[in-house]
Amino acid sequence: MPITASPSVKKYLPLILATSIFMQMLDSTILNTSLPSIAKDLNESPLNMQNAIISYVLTLALFMPVSGFLADKFGTRKIFMLSLVIFILGSVFCAMSQDLNQLVISRVIQGLGGSLMTPVGRLALIKTFEKNELVKAMNFAIIPALIGPILGPLVGGYMVDYLSWHWIFLINIPFGILGIILSLKYMPDYRSSKIKFDLKGFLIFASASLLLSISLELFGNTPHTTIVLSIFILGFLMVYYYYKHAQKVKNPIFPLNLFKVRTFRVGIVGNLATRLGISSIPLLLPLMIQISYGESAVISGWIVAPMALTAMLGKSFVIKILDYFGYRKTLMTNTFIIGILIACLGIPGINTSIYWFIPIIAILGFFNSIQFTAMNTIAIADLRDAHTSSGNSLLAVNQQLAVGFGIAIGLIVLKLFQSKISLSDGNTHSAFRYTFYLVGSLTVFTGFIFRRLHYKDGNNMKSIV
Repeated sequence: MPITASPSVKKYLPLILATSIFMQMLDSTILNTSLPSIAKDLNESPLNMQNAIISYVLTLALFMPVSGFLADKFGTRKIFMLSLVIFILGSVFCAMSQDLNQLVISRVIQGLGGSLMTPVGRLALIKTFEKNELVKAMNFAIIPALIGPILGPLVGGYMVDYLSWHWIFLINIPFGILGIILSLKYMPDYRSSKIKFDLKGFLIFASASLLLSISLELFGNTPHTTIVLSIFILGFLMVYYYYKHAQKVKNPIFPLNLFKVRTFRVGIVGNLATRLGISSIPLLLPLMIQISYGESAVISGWIVAPMALTAMLGKSFVIKILDYFGYRKTLMTNTFIIGILIACLGIPGINTSIYWFIPIIAILGFFNSIQFTAMNTIAIADLRDAHTSSGNSLLAVNQQLAVGFGIAIGLIVLKLFQSKISLSDGNTHSAFRYTFYLVGSLTVFTGFIFRRLHYKDGNNMKSIV
């Protein structure tokens, strides 16, 4: 039951959440077009800079589950303001970084702030507004989530080309300070007397995610296969350990009976599998445009930007498409189309105009939007009210992990092709092209995951997508 709040709180709370979402979305995308410049300044290869992105995304995934517990125990205002302070400090440390290791550590600090910032702000919004008011308030708050991916590559490109890469992090400071000032006056301080948190389960799950991520990272950077395989196996053993733990405790952080719901099971697996290919493209394409074609960060930003614009357009068509085709047919066909479009990014040759990428990336953005909306809604379509919160939380964590894994896998494949001189002739552009072909092909095959859906699945969700 929402708590009665003053009109001024209801007026400014969506703006506070919007500010935090904008910073987080901007930071998730602004680095993609800036990596070559940062790599040059830090004396690193651009293809070895993935840790700067993966560390941030992985930290979001690891600490999101603890955000609700901290807010319930210490209050939404304190935790939200603390998250902004941590995010600002992380941004300052990023700008001050002198090498890749310092940048990675700073990005972890940023990710820690981001993992608390948006979930706690959303929780405060849910507790403040009645259901009939919530949709309008949430729609206002998530506008930056649509604008951020458009501005991120462009702002990053312009700052790198005309100022310096340090400004892509320093830009967070004024937004963060604005959020703190507004929070002092308008952020409600909700707590809960019923505080339950599966700390042991959280630590096991976090360890599993971390070990699997480290194994992927090492796979692309070390010749010692035995070490990589050992860490990978240890990660899966931790997953099994969590499974045994969740069977014994009364309130596990992610209840196992979530996976007894077929639509959730298919939605969560499909989300992870299809995002592996999709998540690598916003990084691989700007890298190729700058490294292989020798274009500026600004140009690469403008070429990637249409993906976000057409994604906004796709949201206005998704209800009609789902109503007409249903979830099963939509998700299968849509995944096939996305895979083919990713493969098409490898078609233009080194002498082809880079502007041929624009229509491909624009169409890809449209179908990505339909894919994300359909996958997210089918995953929670049949969950009981008691499981909606934990299911939604696991879905958010799964998405962040998929982004991190997707970036790692995309760059691993790129490095492997680059090392195979017989395939790429030592040509980086050829390695990029083969990477798009392989990633696209694998994405096509992930479409068959959605065959497990029934043709009537999701009918109860169409009206609220």
